Amino acid sequence: MSFFISNAMADAAAPAAAPMGGGFEWIFLVGFLVIFYLMIWRPQAKRAKEQKNLLGSLQKGDEVVTTGGIAGKITKVADDFVVLEVSDTVEMKFQKGAIAATLPKGTLKAI
Repeated sequence: MSFFISNAMADAAAPAAAPMGGGFEWIFLVGFLVIFYLMIWRPQAKRAKEQKNLLGSLQKGDEVVTTGGIAGKITKVADDFVVLEVSDTVEMKFQKGAIAATLPKGTLKAI
């Protein structure tokens, strides 16, 4: 079967390949990691921390806006859900994660 495979002979006179830039590539890798941290990781962690603090500090009487754009006043807070009063006769139940932001007191009356 050796007649199908030819023997590869290395050229003894061929010079060895010159090594690449070595430390220069590490600079790009470290630079990329620093940019990734500053532009993506840190702001995302900050937003997640702020959202966690917001959801942990919800109380009855707070005026909030949901991610769907519904504004209301919290009438009941449970572990995972809140009940919002959206008008005098309408109350809706939302997951806490659906709360996007709190509003200053009196905002709903001004609308």
